[in-house]
Amino acid sequence: MRKYAIGADIGGSHISCAIIDLDSKNLVEGTFASEVVNNKAEATDILDSWAAAINQSLAHITAKELAGIGFAMPGPFDYEKGIALFTSQNDKFEKLHGINVVDELRKRLKIDSQSGIRFMNDATAFAVGEDWFGMGKAYTRTLSITLGTGFGSAFIANGIPVVEGNEVPEMGCVWHLPYKDDIADAYFSTRWCIKRYLELSGVEVSGVKQIADEAETNKIAKQVFIEFGNNLGELLAPWMNKFGAEALVIGGNISKAYRHFGESLEEALKANGCSTEVHRSELMEDAAFIGSARLFDEDFWKHVQPLLSKM
Repeated sequence: MRKYAIGADIGGSHISCAIIDLDSKNLVEGTFASEVVNNKAEATDILDSWAAAINQSLAHITAKELAGIGFAMPGPFDYEKGIALFTSQNDKFEKLHGINVVDELRKRLKIDSQSGIRFMNDATAFAVGEDWFGMGKAYTRTLSITLGTGFGSAFIANGIPVVEGNEVPEMGCVWHLPYKDDIADAYFSTRWCIKRYLELSGVEVSGVKQIADEAETNKIAKQVFIEFGNNLGELLAPWMNKFGAEALVIGGNISKAYRHFGESLEEALKANGCSTEVHRSELMEDAAFIGSARLFDEDFWKHVQPLLSKM
């Protein structure tokens, strides 16, 4: 009877969730819910906002039909125990530090004791969602990345995240890799685009969309994206070759500007001997909550549970 799972994506300013039918592997129409979340608020307010969205989705099924709720959660977080590890250095959710999110949510959610609550890194959940429902499903080995406020990534082989071994970087992600005079996260995020545009033009912009809107007619804006694509290809090519990635799937807000950096990215990949196919996500943010719902596909869970401590 427990054929449904709720997937929930925890963003810095919102939560979004929906029900997934685990038998048919389909998103259940009409079950999407979203709530605005103040990540600087007190723990009670944050948890109440998360619960409000999930309870909206839960209203479409009975308690006995729910296998559980999977969360695509940013780090730092204890994904095994469900304990928040955010601090003031993370600039979000610091009031949740040390709180057992499982215990607190069970007080607020209309679920029974047989329904589980599980967690997975948000970038990994995005990659799992793309592999299960999206652009990665036709491939055996993929790398999925999210380009936005931060730089998320995960390698997937035969449907399972790869977080250790010689063929992937430490933790199975690339944000921490040394690149030029810093680390990759400093170069493949919104703040780099804003910083680089300021360096070249002397003009401060509010976000990547503003640069993208000017890229057709503004040579400096175009140059920012060309550099971005060249750098991204240079960073990823060696690891995709090592992993044997058949496809690269790109999501996140910066991916909406793919028409401006895609050509330089693909040229840089080829120049570095990488023939991996490149796809822009169609699921976008939905991929993360779809991937987190898969935590209640029991065959998937038995493979991924031992990996949670390494995410």
